[in-house]
Amino acid sequence: MRLAWVAFFLVACCCTSANAKVTFDWATVGNPGNAPDTRYDPAGFGGVDHTYRISKHEVTNAQYMEFLNAVATVGDPFVLYSGGMASTYGGIDRTGAGTVGDPYVYSVKGGDNNWLDRPVNYVSFFDAMRFTNWLHNGQGSGDTESGAYTIGSGTDEVRSASAKYWIPSEDEWYKAAYYDPNTDAYFDYPTSSNTAPGYVNNNGNLSGTATPFADGVTDPGNYATYDGDGGPDGIGSPYYMTSVGEWENSTSPYGTFDQGGNVWEWNEAVISSSFRGLRGGSFLSRASNLHADYRSLFYPALEGNSVGFRVATVPEPSTMLLGALAVVGLLMRRRF
Repeated sequence: MRLAWVAFFLVACCCTSANAKVTFDWATVGNPGNAPDTRYDPAGFGGVDHTYRISKHEVTNAQYMEFLNAVATVGDPFVLYSGGMASTYGGIDRTGAGTVGDPYVYSVKGGDNNWLDRPVNYVSFFDAMRFTNWLHNGQGSGDTESGAYTIGSGTDEVRSASAKYWIPSEDEWYKAAYYDPNTDAYFDYPTSSNTAPGYVNNNGNLSGTATPFADGVTDPGNYATYDGDGGPDGIGSPYYMTSVGEWENSTSPYGTFDQGGNVWEWNEAVISSSFRGLRGGSFLSRASNLHADYRSLFYPALEGNSVGFRVATVPEPSTMLLGALAVVGLLMRRRF
């Protein structure tokens, strides 16, 4: 009977995940034990001894809105919402007084659904940790203060060994962006290329072409959302950032989108004792910020107009479930 309950519990875990409001498309990053990249100074990034999954896309305004509407309606004690989210570069509005009678409601900025699938920005490292804690604890009214991380000073948090979701480590982020498992080598850019990506130029065209940019335009390959010529930021007004996955032919070898450009992305690295790491550049960046040799940093409590994040998780649950159920079945057979 006890073994049957174990099997039931494992199935229930998968059902809980399937019913979550915030879901992700995942890229599986395998090839554990790969060598780190030693080409640049500082050297040694990208070696990872385990298989994991990383979200193919940056966390979007729509996903972060679900989080806010779940945990920050009667007050917002941890300041998960930034007023910048309703400004020029942001995509989320807040209405209401934050009381029981008049709770906060978070919605897409200006009622314009074109903001929904663009990356959320103005998120601090604290915000990102609390988001992953919420995912870890099943979403809904899930706790934001512990789970993947026990919230502390911003630089003293260490990922729990039992974390189900987390902010990628710098090595996990770097490997997903630049490592090519087919050649056991690293690219310079997270678009599976050693050449700087194309961009939307000062004239609103795809650089090097006469093709005007518009949402849904066919990606020629090796493109990213950044400021390649000192003209308008990213793709220009009013959105500046592309919808996640816009550059469909410019993925990393593992199939992630936009690890170069759109928004800087937090990673777990602690730098100079006071900062957390950023990688990838943004819609405000030049090509050098997207390069593998460029790492940046930011105070964990700050929320920048070009700073967002993506999340990582454990390997495919269905594989783990099948393995666990196989063990349960074997044990049950041995009892008869």
